Amino acid sequence: QVQLVESGGGSVQSGGSLRLSCAASGLTYDNYYMGWFRQAPGREREGVAAIDSDGNTNYKDSVKGRFTISQDNAKNTLYLEMNSLKPEDSAMYYCAAARGRGPRLATWFYNYWGQGTQVTISS
Repeated sequence: QVQLVESGGGSVQSGGSLRLSCAASGLTYDNYYMGWFRQAPGREREGVAAIDSDGNTNYKDSVKGRFTISQDNAKNTLYLEMNSLKPEDSAMYYCAAARGRGPRLATWFYNYWGQGTQVTISS
């Protein structure tokens, strides 16, 4: 059974940083690629960053240069380092796992989802 558990969310001021973590169990990274998504109230869930087992990455344009996705295969943990945060980055952040070739940012490719961690950026 695949389980994804996010942590590391919180409230910071604009310009601050946060590091999100996602502990994964029940899957092997060789068969999956991983992604971070976010959803603000009243908006659709959107892909933020994704990474495959070879370390290839894909980012939403608005976070390029500010966010970094990485994974520690030995710890089965996915990370999202977020710097220079803006109020528009405020959302519930989810990690997800997808079978097949990636790393893609569209939600429909993903098979498993965590429960989310809240990120709030104040101006």
